[in-house]
Amino acid sequence: MTNSVTFQDQQFIPVGTSVGLTELDGEQLIRVVKPEENTEPDVPTYARLLGSDFHDGTIDVDVRARLMHWADVDCRGFIGIVFRASEDSDRFESFYVRPRNGRSCTEPQRRIHTMQYFSYPGYTFAYFRERGITDYEAKADIEMDEWIHIRAEVAGASAKFYVDDMDTPALVVDEMFGGADLRGGVGLYVDNGTEGNFKNLNVIYAD
Repeated sequence: MTNSVTFQDQQFIPVGTSVGLTELDGEQLIRVVKPEENTEPDVPTYARLLGSDFHDGTIDVDVRARLMHWADVDCRGFIGIVFRASEDSDRFESFYVRPRNGRSCTEPQRRIHTMQYFSYPGYTFAYFRERGITDYEAKADIEMDEWIHIRAEVAGASAKFYVDDMDTPALVVDEMFGGADLRGGVGLYVDNGTEGNFKNLNVIYAD
């Protein structure tokens, strides 16, 4: 398939992004970047794992966010995962982190928004913020340009999200907006201004 990238025996195709291989600290990684001209947040911008058909199970991946040269103050290093994505990406669930809001952030209001769940298309961070809904964000002790381990445990309409070596979930979503029956692809997600580096993607399918 044209524009596909093979990494660690997994094949990815770009969805609203550029996808390629890169090397960092002597290690080969997959690199995902959202185009500078696309500034709409929480839209289909990810690298899709070919052959993935995910409903329930576990997704693990290591992520490392850097800022592109065009990133502005509102670019927070958005990086994470997409799951249960429809074939044309008109519906999916996502979990991502904002490392720039983490350990070194001096703004308390930003620090409480270090991680985010959203459900495309209707339930983005803007939807939650405009309505004062805080159940889908949380804090995390993370940083830019450092490796962060993300783990999602998904069962029916619920999901638990872990960051690094936490024993308890960093964020729990009891009722995902996509519902219990949505299934589809898995992807590596980035948003505005982020150079997303990924490795060690492991998907365990429970059904």
